Amino acid sequence: MTALLEARELRKSFSAPARMRGRVTAVDGVSLELAAGETLAIVGESGSGKTTLARMLLRLIEPDSGELRVDGRDFLAARGAALRALRREMQMVFQDPFASLDPRMRIAAIISEPLEIHEPRLARAQRRERVSEALRAVGMGEDALTRYPHEFSGGQRQRIGIARALVLRPRLVVADEPVSSLDVSVGAQILELLQNLQRDFSLTYLLISHSLPVVAQLATRIAVMQGGRILETGAAAQILGAPTHPYTR
Repeated sequence: MTALLEARELRKSFSAPARMRGRVTAVDGVSLELAAGETLAIVGESGSGKTTLARMLLRLIEPDSGELRVDGRDFLAARGAALRALRREMQMVFQDPFASLDPRMRIAAIISEPLEIHEPRLARAQRRERVSEALRAVGMGEDALTRYPHEFSGGQRQRIGIARALVLRPRLVVADEPVSSLDVSVGAQILELLQNLQRDFSLTYLLISHSLPVVAQLATRIAVMQGGRILETGAAAQILGAPTHPYTR
């Protein structure tokens, strides 16, 4: 069976700060596969390369080298309409619900923006129904549509961010530290929501996290990352219960 997402030997380096010179390698030859319907968690400390890897997998930044395939199709070679078609199947939920929503836009405009880009032929009434449907899916009412981000709590803003990711009905959602800026009880509600949405919408998740309790709740498989490399990959129960690599332990 073809993997939904497949990466081979991805590499990415950045210019080092002026006082250091040279280049810093953020992702160093990472290969991974993601099957439809699973949740792969990438765990590691700050600076391990997790977020850079996630952004490369969505082509928000381009790798220096390596291969990337979606459903067997060459994602790095895709251009124009082919790239847009692949892009709409992959959406991201960002770490900071305060920074990821435009404070000048009403919630209706924030959630409908992906539809305007990817489905411009949708009639206004159809677009509004899709937006309302996405909001209901994350447990929020239509009264939110005319309000602005500053009128909501952090947990509510993260629900709005998830609704924006869902509105295109993607197959893959990349969640980058989705609860790290929320308090524990609110974060637990968001994790439960993500579990329910995965079941209801047949979603595949790539979860970026530094928190093992978060990973234990959601992940089916775990990849442990350090210094831009994946050290160990396995079933969640195995990695959490009987890791083999000294760094994981």
